[in-house]
Amino acid sequence: MAENIKVAVRVRPFNEREKTMKSKLCLQMVGNTTTITDEKGGTKNFTFDYSYWSHEGFKSNADGYLEPTDSKYADQKKVFADLGQGVLDNAWGGYNCSLFAYGQTGSGKSYSMVGYGANKGIVPIVCERLFQDIDKRMKEGNKAEYQVKVSMLEIYNEQCRDLFNSNSFKVKGGLKVRNNPKKGFFVDGLSTLPVSNYADVERKMNEGTRNRTVAATQMNQTSSRAHTVVAINFTQKSPNKEGKSMTKTSIINLVDLAGSERANKTGATGDRLKEGSAINQSLSSLGNVITALAEAAEGNKKVHVPYRDSVLTKLLQNALGGNSKTVMIAALSPANVNYEETLSTLRYANRAKAIKTKAVVNESPTDKLIRELREENAKLMEMLKQGGGGDAAGASNKEEVEELKKEMEEQMKQNQNEMEAMKKTWEERLAEESKINKDKIEAEKKKQEQMKSVPHLWNLNADASLCGMVVHFCPEGDSKIGNKSAATQPDILLAGLSIHKEHAVISNKKEKVTILPVGGAKVVLNGDEIREEKQLNHHDRVMFGTSHLYIFHHPKTYATWLKNKDAKAQEPKPTFEEAQAEIAENSGFMGISSGIKSKSNKDDLILQEDLIQLLPMINETNAISEELNKKVGFEVVLVSPQARGLKEGKTEIMVKMKDLDNGNEWTWDRNKFINRKYIMQEMYMNYMEGDPDWDLPQDQDPFWEDPDTEVLIGNVHVYLSSLAFMIELEETMPITDFKGNEQGHLMLEVHPCDDKWNNIEDGYVEPADLKGQKYNFTININGARGLPSKYDRSFCTFKFYLDDVPIKCDECTGFNPNYKFKQQFTYSPVTQQLLDYIQKEALVINVWGKQKKEQNVQKSLNTRELMQREKTLLRPGFTRNESNYKMQSEVNTYRKRAERAELKINKLYDMCNKAKEKKEKNLKIEDVEGVLNSNNRFKGVARMMALIESAKDDNMGKVTSQACVLQ
Repeated sequence: MAENIKVAVRVRPFNEREKTMKSKLCLQMVGNTTTITDEKGGTKNFTFDYSYWSHEGFKSNADGYLEPTDSKYADQKKVFADLGQGVLDNAWGGYNCSLFAYGQTGSGKSYSMVGYGANKGIVPIVCERLFQDIDKRMKEGNKAEYQVKVSMLEIYNEQCRDLFNSNSFKVKGGLKVRNNPKKGFFVDGLSTLPVSNYADVERKMNEGTRNRTVAATQMNQTSSRAHTVVAINFTQKSPNKEGKSMTKTSIINLVDLAGSERANKTGATGDRLKEGSAINQSLSSLGNVITALAEAAEGNKKVHVPYRDSVLTKLLQNALGGNSKTVMIAALSPANVNYEETLSTLRYANRAKAIKTKAVVNESPTDKLIRELREENAKLMEMLKQGGGGDAAGASNKEEVEELKKEMEEQMKQNQNEMEAMKKTWEERLAEESKINKDKIEAEKKKQEQMKSVPHLWNLNADASLCGMVVHFCPEGDSKIGNKSAATQPDILLAGLSIHKEHAVISNKKEKVTILPVGGAKVVLNGDEIREEKQLNHHDRVMFGTSHLYIFHHPKTYATWLKNKDAKAQEPKPTFEEAQAEIAENSGFMGISSGIKSKSNKDDLILQEDLIQLLPMINETNAISEELNKKVGFEVVLVSPQARGLKEGKTEIMVKMKDLDNGNEWTWDRNKFINRKYIMQEMYMNYMEGDPDWDLPQDQDPFWEDPDTEVLIGNVHVYLSSLAFMIELEETMPITDFKGNEQGHLMLEVHPCDDKWNNIEDGYVEPADLKGQKYNFTININGARGLPSKYDRSFCTFKFYLDDVPIKCDECTGFNPNYKFKQQFTYSPVTQQLLDYIQKEALVINVWGKQKKEQNVQKSLNTRELMQREKTLLRPGFTRNESNYKMQSEVNTYRKRAERAELKINKLYDMCNKAKEKKEKNLKIEDVEGVLNSNNRFKGVARMMALIESAKDDNMGKVTSQACVLQ
C-alpha cells in the first residue's frame, strides 16, 4: 500500500554567534504549522507531519544534555520518539527505511542526525536501541539469528568514497555506482562490516568520520558540500512453521545531505565557465526528482523522474519512489538573515510531503535466495561466453561491449560474495572482523590515555561534528612536521596545499612547548603569520599551510583549570568561526572579530559571514595558483554600491584576480569566484593524482580571463545641483576605483540650453521657478586623461534619472581618450521629482576599459616569486567616502550662484550710477528686467521682480533709481 513520505521541520538551538548578536527570529511554530515572517511583516504558513521548536526553552544539565524548560521545546528524545522509533519498528518488520536531512549549511542537519556529546541524534540512538532490542529478545529465548552490518560512504563531487576504507579516496573517479535489476542501484566495492554491539558501530562511525576529516583537509574539500550516507543492514534469520530458514532483511539508510547555500549566493551567472566539479549537481537533481514525484502523486502519469541525473538520486531511488518507508527532516535556521534560504527549504519540504512510496516486507527462504543468486550467476556466465549476450548485441562499439562484460563480471563477483556470506556462520564473520579490529581498538585506547598527559593538537573544522577527529601528539623532544615527500618520515605527517617537506618543528622541553616554522613555510598562530620560534599556550590556534587548522591542548593547564573550575562550568573552547574571524582581522579587515561578537544589522551580518567564508578560499586559490604556477593572485575587496555605479544598495564582497605577469586585473562577484574555485580545486586534484591532462586549454582554464573582458576602471560621481539654478557645470573630475584610488580624470560639461540647443551662459533661477516649465540641457563627456596604460580601450556608461538602460559612449583607444560624447535631455514640464533628483542625487558615470593582451611580462619569475613581489600590494580595499565630492560640488554651485547674483547686482548699480550722472530719476522697467532675467524665460531675483510688478500694478512705466539701489 502506497503511503506519503513523512516530513518534519526542525528549528535548531541557538548557537553562540546568534546569542551574542541577538539575531531576530523569522520563524514561529504552533502545533504542526510553521510560520515564516519577512521584514515587512508578511507571513507564509506551512503544515507538516511534525514541526519541532528546538531553538530555545531548554537548559543544559550536568552531563550536557539539553533538556526542556518549556513544553514547546523538542529535545532529542522527542524527535527520536516521533521519527527514529518508527524507523526502528519498520526495520524489525522487514521494511527498508530511509531518513534524510536537508537544509542550509549550519541549520542543524547534523545535530538532528548525529547530535553531539550527550545530545545524541537519530543515527546513534537507532543503532543503540537496535542492539538493546536484540539483547532483550535473545534473553527471552528467541531462536532467531540477528545480523547487523554497517557501511558509511561519502558523495563529493559526484564521486563515492568508502569512509571505512581510506584507500578508496585514492581511486580516480571514486567507487562505481551500478544497477541491479532486482535491488536497484548500489556502490560497487563498498565495505559492509559486521558489528556485534553499539560500541562497534560507534567505533566504526568515528573511524569513518576521521577518514573523512583527513581526506577533506588534505584535498581542501568543504565537508558541508558532501553527502554522508550511513546504511545499516539488519538481517533476521529464523525457522518458519515448516522448519525452513527464513531471511528477513531491512536496509536503514540514514542520509545527512550537503548543506544548501543561500538562494542569492548560488550559481555563477554570466561566467563563461560553469562549475565543472558538479558540487551542486546532486542537490539540484534531488530537487528535480522531488518535484517530479510530487507531480506524479498528483496524477501526472507522464512525468519523467530523473533518478539517473546524479549519484545521490540513484542511491535514493528506493527511498524516494520505491520500496521504502521514508522520513525527511528539513532543518531550519530561525535567524532573519537566512530568511530566503529558510523559505526555500520550507517550500522544498512542502513538495516532498506529496511523494508516495510503496514498501514491502523483504522476506524469503534463505535457500531460495542462495538458489536465485546461483541461477543469476549461471545466466551471466552463459552471456559472457556468448560475448555479452543480447545486451552486447545492442552496443554500438567495442568499448561498450567491454564495459557490459565488465559489469557482468562485477555482478557475478557480488553475487558470489553474497552466497558465501549466507553460507558462512555469523559467528565466523564476527570473529574475522574482531581480529582485524583488535589492533585498532588497542591504538584508540592508547591514544585516549595519551591525551590526558601529553600536549597535543586537535583539528578544528567548519563542521562541528568533524572537530577533534584528528589528533597529533607533541611528546618530549622535537616533533618534525612535513609532507610525505620529505627525506625522512616526519613525526606529524600533513598533506595538501602549501605543506612543505619540512614545514615546522614543535619542541617540548620540560612541558614548555614552542613552534618554529622552517624556511618560508606558512604557520599562523592566533591569526598572525609567524617567522620565528613562539611558545604555544593552551587553546592557541595554529594553522599550517592553508587548511590545517588546529587547537593546542596542554594537559597541565587543563588539569589546573579542572581543579579550580565551578561544578557546572564547561571549559570554553575556540570555535572555527572565531579562529577564522581572528585570521580575517589580522589580514587587514579590522574590526571583524569584534563585529561578530556584537549586535549587527542584517546586511552587516551577511557581509561578515561571507568574509569569513571567502578568506580561506582566497588562501586556497592563491596556494593552488602557486602550486600549478598559474601566475595569478587573488584578494578580497569590499565594494560599496556607489563604487559599483549604484545610487543605493549594500556593500558587497568581491574578489580581485590579478595577472602577476602583466598587471591585468579583473573583479569577480562572489558567485563567480566560488564557481571558479571549485574548478581550480578539481584541476589541483587531477594534478596531484598524476593526470597528464590536468592543465586545461585556455578557454576552459578557471585561472584565465580574456583581456578583452570589460573591466570597471572606476567611476565619477557628478552632483548636478547647479542644473537646478540653470548654471552650467564644467569640471575635470577624478576617476576613482573601489579603493578610492585615482585612476585618471574625466572631463565633462553640463549645459542648460535654449530650444535651439544653444548653451545658456548667464542663466540663473531659483529651483522652485523651474517647476512646471520646459527645460533643455546637455551632458557632454569630452574625454579622459591619465588612464592606466594597461587599458587599450575605454568607454563610459551612465543612467540619468529614471533610465533603465545605461547610456553608452563609443569606445576610444589610448590612455588619454577623447570621447567627444554629447547627450541631449528635454523635460517638459519639470516635476518636483526631477528637481529633487537634480539637487540631491549624484549622476554616476562608470568608466570601463579593456586591457592589453601583452604587457611587461616577467617571464623569468615563477608564481611564488611574483606573489612575494606583490605581497605588500595584496591588501583588502575599502570604498572611498563620497561626502567630500558632494561638498565640493555644492561649494562650486554656491560660488557660481554668488558670482551670477553679484554680476547682476553690479549691472544694476552701473545703471543706477549712470542715471544719477545724467540726473535721471527713473529707470525703464524693460532695462531692469533685461538685467535680472537675461534669458527672458524665467523670473530673476525675487525681490527686484516684486518691485517691478508693483510698478506695473500702479500703471507706472518706470522705477526710481533710488528704489533700485535700496532694493
